[in-house]
Amino acid sequence: MEIAGAHAIVTGGASGLGRATASRLVARGAQVFILDLPSSDGAAAARDLGQSAHFLPVDVTSVEQVSAAVAAASSGGPLRIVANCAGVATPGKLVGRDGPLALEAFMKVVEINLGGTVNVAAQAASVMRQNEPVGGERGVIVNTASVAGYEGQIGQVAYASSKGGVIALTLPLARELADALIRVMTIAPGVFETPMMAGLPTEAQESLGGKTPHPRRLGRPDEYAALLEHIVENPMLNGETIRLDGALRLDPR
Repeated sequence: MEIAGAHAIVTGGASGLGRATASRLVARGAQVFILDLPSSDGAAAARDLGQSAHFLPVDVTSVEQVSAAVAAASSGGPLRIVANCAGVATPGKLVGRDGPLALEAFMKVVEINLGGTVNVAAQAASVMRQNEPVGGERGVIVNTASVAGYEGQIGQVAYASSKGGVIALTLPLARELADALIRVMTIAPGVFETPMMAGLPTEAQESLGGKTPHPRRLGRPDEYAALLEHIVENPMLNGETIRLDGALRLDPR
């Protein structure tokens, strides 16, 4: 898929992995539409990235808001790239100090991480199907999971469940959308320098980075963006989840 001239949606594009992805796609000549919450730094991010970046305040769990955003992103040019980077990592044990995990808290994480991913992918794919093929492709959807989707830690009941779901839907979506010439891929990052990680004490960040076999550090958002860029440009990457983790395997806690 040619990046230059394409329209791209990046959810969670106000910060972290999404911000790095939006920056890289803009640098490659795409028109990038940052979808993030109204309370986010999305407007500032778009200003920083220049005239090729546009902020659309959106809750990814809202069908109406996502549908309107997809319509806006596909106006004036074909929407060909979707990077689903929005997500939350709210912790919680199945049975904690205050008793059983609140079902509402569990479902909220699943609604955002898994439901939001499906919502954006569905709305975008319905528009991508109408694109004129370029190089035998109409579009590429790249979702974000986590290594926690494979070996979730204690206290990651909701997060691991939601990210495991993203991993599981990758192949079915790729199979379904193949006839429409749309690819679907997922990236499962390890521990990265993100706003969620920045909230931890420095010692905790260094400890987590030190558990990565090589390189022995936290991942950098631009390394995620670089992989996403390659996925977009490599037509044989389809229906797979790629671990981007430096050979990390999460401990139980």
